[in-house]
Amino acid sequence: MFWPNKIYTAPPNSAEVILGRTLPSLLDEACDRTPNHHAFQQPTAQGWQSLSNLEFRSAAEELALGLLDLELEKSTRICLFMHSDVNFCIADMGCLLAKLIDVPIYPAEAPENIIFIMQHSEAKALIISNPELLEQVAPYLWKVPNLKIVIVAEVTLNWQQQLPLLPPQIQVFSLSEVRSRGKAELSPTKQQQLRSEIAPNDIATIIYIAAGAGESEKWRRKNSQFKFTNAIRQRVHNLKQVSDFGANLQGVMLTHENISADILAAFSNHPQLEPGIPEVVLSFLPLTHIFARAFVYGHINYGHSIYFTTPDRVAKHLREVQPTLFVTVPRLLEKTYENILKKGRQLNGFDKIVFNWALNLAKRYKLGQKPVGSYALQLKLANRIVFSSWRLAFGGHLKALISGGAALRADLANIFSAAGITVLQGYGLTETSSVLCYNRGEFNRAGTVGVPITGVEMAIAEDGEILVKAPYIMKGYYKNPEATQQVIEPSGWFHTGDLGEFTAEGFLKIIGCKKNLFKLSTGKYVTPQPLENKLQQSPLVKQAIAVGADRKFCSMLIFPNVKNLRTQAKILGLELPIEELLQHPQIVSIYQKLVDKANNNFPHWSAVKRFKLINYSLTVENGMLNSSFKVKRAKVSEVFATVIDSMYAESKRRAVLSFVVVIFNILYFYDLHKLVEI
Repeated sequence: MFWPNKIYTAPPNSAEVILGRTLPSLLDEACDRTPNHHAFQQPTAQGWQSLSNLEFRSAAEELALGLLDLELEKSTRICLFMHSDVNFCIADMGCLLAKLIDVPIYPAEAPENIIFIMQHSEAKALIISNPELLEQVAPYLWKVPNLKIVIVAEVTLNWQQQLPLLPPQIQVFSLSEVRSRGKAELSPTKQQQLRSEIAPNDIATIIYIAAGAGESEKWRRKNSQFKFTNAIRQRVHNLKQVSDFGANLQGVMLTHENISADILAAFSNHPQLEPGIPEVVLSFLPLTHIFARAFVYGHINYGHSIYFTTPDRVAKHLREVQPTLFVTVPRLLEKTYENILKKGRQLNGFDKIVFNWALNLAKRYKLGQKPVGSYALQLKLANRIVFSSWRLAFGGHLKALISGGAALRADLANIFSAAGITVLQGYGLTETSSVLCYNRGEFNRAGTVGVPITGVEMAIAEDGEILVKAPYIMKGYYKNPEATQQVIEPSGWFHTGDLGEFTAEGFLKIIGCKKNLFKLSTGKYVTPQPLENKLQQSPLVKQAIAVGADRKFCSMLIFPNVKNLRTQAKILGLELPIEELLQHPQIVSIYQKLVDKANNNFPHWSAVKRFKLINYSLTVENGMLNSSFKVKRAKVSEVFATVIDSMYAESKRRAVLSFVVVIFNILYFYDLHKLVEI
């Protein structure tokens, strides 16, 4: 049982917690208060296709009644295997109105995990984006006997003639067909009946998290455009029992009240957001994750206009759409900053002098400290002649840039904020319906994830783990009460699995992940993320991964930013193949200095004693990153086991050599002593 010494809550005068709401009620409130003719924007070959929030509601109602007409009973699970666009939102809201439980599946999920999710959730229906995606997923469906209905969102003429071979029990419909069935049933009475049968405590969605490790990770892809070979089909055919490959997945059950209360608290806590005030939003993150999906519910309720895009078109659409709000992940900010630096290096003469002057000003900026004196005047000048062009990369009209999903470098939060791009970093988990705390308004500090939102109580356990109590905590893990009891105490405290600490001002800092903590053979524990983050602040380092579990000391795998490294090498007059470059004494010396600098900030036992420079990109495609772009440490350790062993082998060789030298000296002086006696 956990008894907190100190509990952290939202700042005084924060908005009240709003309980007792369903997710469709957020849409109804927006339609009644703020009809928006451009609520949803979908990119097409002909340009942006608009859908008003009233049209969206009608589409969701038609779908809800159509799904019920297909004899899907209340609380039936229905999988969404869809791209993150307006059709996903219609499918989601239609399921919610019909009191069906939707189960989103990431389109690039591993085959084993897709089958596990559909089997474990006992899904009776599947809504899929298009026939192409259906063709790719078709081999899986033979392993899912409980599936009876497939609904295809986007179809063309004669699409049914091109369907792949499917199990005989499956009926296939187009989304428009199902909506037509529902439209025939639509009436004010039916509309009211749909809403009256949904309770705030009903499960709205089951989201499966923690993708299975090992072999299944090889099947991850950055997007869904990969083809089935005969080998893949054979692999799917040969899959064993579902428990053999899905044991590491957990289905997080979230209720209507969990999600609605959480996102309403998050939005109402932001000083610049008010219901009904027009905002333009660009959305590209996966709606299969609660982070992006919860924000969409908030945008719907506040009457915002949501433009959907894809990761490969974000840069283009930022300039085109000119959003006022943008939710992203740190990696995009890192890439943007790299591009800014790259353009700066290409400047010459006076332009380069001005750029470097402005950049140095931005590097001095500290969130939470108001610029004064000559520094404030210089910032205003830099804002007009340099930073204005930086803001254009985000469209030029951003009020706030919300970053989540991973740790954001403190220096980037300061630099972008100095340039007039307000960065708000937050923290939350799927099990907490998304947001727990975030930086906003006067409560914004770089290197932290802000202060709690309304309704959240946070505390730090003796071992440093972050514990949370809030009405936004999940109902539990689906079909796994034992796992639920392990993370939620009878008193209501939820164990996040993350390590953190609060600053004197009450801001939460994430130190690392409890499961990533490793123990040295000396008995000391090492938290890898702070060391890694420190190194990754250098433009010469793309990724850094600390290793050393059950070893005598900590080592580091460093994956250089090859482009920036080549630029640095050119300055030194080194134009060599990359593998030779990584072994050149001058280059190794540069990275040694970076490691030494990082070591200065941490306890001596966690200091990095050895490192290796590796020319390799960690990506989703090669299985080194998950769909949230987080490093899969076990996979990296497996692939680079030989490299890791070599660092400790060097240590052993040195230890053996030292031992030999000591023995030699003992024998030498012993013999010398005997000579003296003679």
